[in-house]
Amino acid sequence: MSATTRPQKDGRLAWLDALRGFAALCVVFDHGSTLLLLPARSFLYQWFNLGQYGVFVFFLVSGYIVPASLERKGSIRGFWIGRVFRLYPMFITALVLSFIAYEAGYGTIANAGKHPLAALLGWLFMLQNLVAGLNVPVVVWTLSYEMVFYLLLAALFAWNVHRRSGWYATAFAAGAVALGGIIPMSAIGHWTNTASSAPLTLNATVDVLVLGGLALSVLSRSSLAKVGTSLAALVALVLVTFNQSYPYPWSGCTILALMFTGTLIYRAEQRQVSRVLAAVIAVAVLAALTFAGTWHGGQQHRGAHWQLQWATSVLLAAGTFGIGLLVRRWRVPRWCAWLGMISYSVYLLHPLIFDAYRDVPALHRQHAMPDQVLIFAAILAVVIALSSLTYLGIEKPMQRLGRRVAARFPYPAEAESGVGAALSDQAPDSAPEGTPDSAPGEAAPDEAAPGEAPGEPAASRSASSSSAVAGGSGGSP
Repeated sequence: MSATTRPQKDGRLAWLDALRGFAALCVVFDHGSTLLLLPARSFLYQWFNLGQYGVFVFFLVSGYIVPASLERKGSIRGFWIGRVFRLYPMFITALVLSFIAYEAGYGTIANAGKHPLAALLGWLFMLQNLVAGLNVPVVVWTLSYEMVFYLLLAALFAWNVHRRSGWYATAFAAGAVALGGIIPMSAIGHWTNTASSAPLTLNATVDVLVLGGLALSVLSRSSLAKVGTSLAALVALVLVTFNQSYPYPWSGCTILALMFTGTLIYRAEQRQVSRVLAAVIAVAVLAALTFAGTWHGGQQHRGAHWQLQWATSVLLAAGTFGIGLLVRRWRVPRWCAWLGMISYSVYLLHPLIFDAYRDVPALHRQHAMPDQVLIFAAILAVVIALSSLTYLGIEKPMQRLGRRVAARFPYPAEAESGVGAALSDQAPDSAPEGTPDSAPGEAAPDEAAPGEAPGEPAASRSASSSSAVAGGSGGSP
């Protein structure tokens, strides 16, 4: 077996896998270095927040590839079926493991006993960071922004205005600058400072509205679908504008601007927009986001140190994505691609493992630096091993099941044409070969049937692409 893989032949975009794997390791270091390797953390974090940087890379990758998946299918129903089977099995697994760890004394679920039903309702659509919910494990706050992005994409696609990515990236960047200092945090509802029934009421209302919108969008291709996608997207926009709970008031606009910038780059690659224009817009958006964070952060008295971290995180994340794009045709080491494939599991599981380490007194004590390096390497090996098992045992089988379910429930027009995901006139002229479909941190295989790479003529598809190793979520500090 070759130690490297060619992305154009493997049914996946290997360079995106490599970016996701690298970003996941950055987030792992960000959390783990609060317990081990503190001198290294203190040195690096004088200039650079590695966790924030990794999350920004994830969002750029999602923005680049997720719209391609929706447009390739040409089916909102197929898109949501794919999302459910990609994200929820491992998300539910992480929740269950968090509860088990908590009951065993090796983890924390703050306030879970105070409003358990509200917590469950917050997790239902992964909007927990935008309602009166709980981020369990702590990294899942990023999945809330992923879900907002998906809801917006579905609405834009339903109205056939999804290709105006430059406008959306610019609008959200402008929002980060103009509104980032006045956008409220948790204005609609609070977890601890309201009546006992308030969290339940808020979360139930949001779930009913989003569920109603999604139901209309997946059950019909008529004007009702447009109404449904618009309703769900409107709820998401209201939440991200008025009810974020973490991390900053300008985070929602910043994250969505980054994701639509990733989409803009994809459109430039597909010749749907001028590459020169796309480059100009991308540079302007990144400059605005850098300014927004440093300006509003200064107003919140976060200091020059925090401002430097923000600027380097935004700009270096963009630079990392740009380098990946430039070298996308290079051979990628298989271990790099594998890290990308298991990155969703890595993202969700590593906080639980570090919690367990922290809560075992015999392990969590003073160690010499060489010992800390060895312990950190051992924990990382455990994270990768467990993530490989959950990817092979949970993620991958459920993704295959999702493809089968999507094929069984096409829209009527798709069924008549004999295809599970007809490419409508809204879809792009072509999709990148081997396009994966993933959230930040999520390592999901492409949407093609086993042995087939999407975006290629059927006759030219490789029979080995489904097993070859070639970028929601989602993960964050």
